[in-house]
Amino acid sequence: MAYFLQQVANGFPLAALYAALAFGYAIAFAVTKRADITYGAIFAFSGHLYLLFTHFGWNRLWLVLPAALALGAAGALAGGAGAGVVVGRLVMRPLARVSPNAMIVASLGVLLVLMEGARLAAETRELWLPPLLNKPIVFWSGTGFPVSLTVLQVINVAAMLAMIAAGHLVLSHGAWGRKWRAVADDPLAAELTGTNADGVFLMSYAAAALYASACGILATSYYGTMDFGAGLLFGLKVVLIAAAGGHSHPLRSAAGAAVIGFAETLWSGYGPILWRDLVIVSMLVLVLVTSRRERAMP
Repeated sequence: MAYFLQQVANGFPLAALYAALAFGYAIAFAVTKRADITYGAIFAFSGHLYLLFTHFGWNRLWLVLPAALALGAAGALAGGAGAGVVVGRLVMRPLARVSPNAMIVASLGVLLVLMEGARLAAETRELWLPPLLNKPIVFWSGTGFPVSLTVLQVINVAAMLAMIAAGHLVLSHGAWGRKWRAVADDPLAAELTGTNADGVFLMSYAAAALYASACGILATSYYGTMDFGAGLLFGLKVVLIAAAGGHSHPLRSAAGAAVIGFAETLWSGYGPILWRDLVIVSMLVLVLVTSRRERAMP
């Protein structure tokens, strides 16, 4: 029983990460209507910026660790969100007007630029953070061993759930959320009612990039590093996990992604880990094909 409860507890950090990533991805997908692996690249890119700025603050500026981490987080948020704004304005929005399907190809090019840029900036060195807030918090003490998570895991889960809750409130009850829904449903009709569809498109892409950047910082803080190939892996994975709840519905997408996070964790605890990604990805493809609810794309 304790082992099962520990596996469920272990699923919360991954489920929260997948949910926050899927929520942000769905905000952008609602206006682009195209699969976009750039999102995963921004996630990994912000993680690399976090490492680079933190190491710069620690080794060059001689900052104390909290200040170096704060510098890294600020640089990662600015760099990740800035990359999203630039890509949205100069690449995705022009292509959305003339050739929407070309956005899928362009996203691969953007991913390669961000991944290689991060690798060159780090001089192909794999940078690491020291263990952070790794004191365990015990939730249940039973026979065998206590069920626990670290302080950082609990903070990450709380932060990602807060991001989802705040985003849902803005989209559901805010004025910008009404404009976002109007542009997602029909950008031309939204323009006729006085809504700046281009502005909403760019804001949606920037908001998605901000979610990806924040998740990149939190994930890097927990794992201690960010792999150079994580952009492609998470780019493809987010496209699939977001489909579990419906690409154009951020909260549903987050809920479906959380289920996938728990399923992946439980499989790692009870099944052969070698087959984990194959089984999970196959299941996601099956869900995407058999229960597609998105409207037809021109």
